[in-house]
Amino acid sequence: MAAAPSNKPKATLWDTVKAVGWSFFGVRKNSAYREDLGKLNPLHIIAVAFALVIVFVVGLVLLVRHVAGTA
Repeated sequence: MAAAPSNKPKATLWDTVKAVGWSFFGVRKNSAYREDLGKLNPLHIIAVAFALVIVFVVGLVLLVRHVAGTA
């Protein structure tokens, strides 16, 4: 027996990046949060969050190196 197709809309990569970005700042409308619960994939959220944390840490390291004047 085939599984019934899901009627819930799929989130795009950009939707996932926006949701993770807003969560970094701790600012999110309750209605948008509830909408995201229905369409975002938890594995995609973890992968995007991991990538954004890496980008954030590398950015901070580069900023400190630039300000401190070290190469």
